[in-house]
Amino acid sequence: MNFSIQTITHTLRDPSPKLDAYLARPAVDPAAEEVAREVLSAVRREGDAAVARYAKRFDGTDLPPEKFAVSKAERVAALDAAGAEFRQILSLAIRRISAFGKAGMRKNWSMSTAKGGMLAEQFTPIGRVGVYVPGGAAPLCSTALMTIVLAKVAGVPEIAVCTPGKGAEGTVDGHLLAAVEAAGATEVYRIGGIPAIAAMAYGTKTIRRVFKIAGPGGPYVTAAKRLVYGEVDLDMVAGPSEIAILADEHASAAFVAADFLSQLEHGSGHERALLATPSASLVRAVQKALEGQVARLSRADKIARAAEGALFVVTDTLETAVEVINRFAPEHLELQTDEPHKWLKAVKNAGAIFLGPWTPEPAGDFAAGPSHVLPTGGTAAFFSGLTVDSFRKRSSVISYTRADLQESLPIIQTLAAMEGLDAHARSATIRFDAK
Repeated sequence: MNFSIQTITHTLRDPSPKLDAYLARPAVDPAAEEVAREVLSAVRREGDAAVARYAKRFDGTDLPPEKFAVSKAERVAALDAAGAEFRQILSLAIRRISAFGKAGMRKNWSMSTAKGGMLAEQFTPIGRVGVYVPGGAAPLCSTALMTIVLAKVAGVPEIAVCTPGKGAEGTVDGHLLAAVEAAGATEVYRIGGIPAIAAMAYGTKTIRRVFKIAGPGGPYVTAAKRLVYGEVDLDMVAGPSEIAILADEHASAAFVAADFLSQLEHGSGHERALLATPSASLVRAVQKALEGQVARLSRADKIARAAEGALFVVTDTLETAVEVINRFAPEHLELQTDEPHKWLKAVKNAGAIFLGPWTPEPAGDFAAGPSHVLPTGGTAAFFSGLTVDSFRKRSSVISYTRADLQESLPIIQTLAAMEGLDAHARSATIRFDAK
């Protein structure tokens, strides 16, 4: 198969305009946003009827609202039918995800005030969340685990999952249902795409609204999520997959090529894969390795379609290559250099970072423990990946003594007066008025 990736050169003295255009990818597709706006508005007005209509239009399902839900019995049956070996793998993955999530949870804490009072923060789970699990191109069992398990660890009591069904009856893959059940979902709906986001955000007679939506999706899901922000909280902009690889002349061309292909095989045509290296010889070797490897893969046609989103950048130095990576702000970043821990310190923007030749990105997708739901489209410059705390709320706690309030009076009075809020000041001073 003829499989060629565009190569450009870039130095600080001679920057590449093509690189600027590549890095300026939109986080949300404007065309997808227009479609999302139409569907969201219809679901908000018409509820279940619009959900059913658009689910038929986009996914080919033909379901009345009473068939939206996947029953508990169906989910348990799917888990039983998945087999002992698959159930064991699910259990192992859940344990790893749970352990990492618990280790990173922020703890309630408190500090004493100067006059005997207390200041604190406490964390409580969100009461009801929605999780979107893509299922169009492949049953993403791992995404079910990487979202639902974290919500469960956080203590969320109601976890509603939406995933697209296939065919007129809205069939959901049995292994995906098994993963959803093992992870701890409390509700599952065979609805995908924009209608699912709309139903979770606004609520319908069949699908009660949630307080937060988490989970990745394609351009239309990503656009819909952004448009409902404010109606509900969101995890982040988590769209089509991205990978960046920082490599030096010591990197294995075969490894770099394999890791490139692991992300391009999602095959939506919106994926991004970037190699930044000062080694032109590595680029040539990776190109050759790609051509040899892709021919042996089952999704070669999808990879070829996604290859338009791939780019090799030959820089003058590794420092310049890191600068390119930080501007790209990738979802996934691999450091395939002689001293990856050294270069880790220079990374400013990345959703997840994978160090060294023995840490391929799919280790993060399936096994390591951190969630693979990560920011895309350059939003890793200001968003972080999904964690247990994504499913919890923070409340500040203030407990003053009389002496604390008295000490604070000058601050309260001065700032309240400055802002013309005399009732604010009075709320504090009245407590010291003579009886």
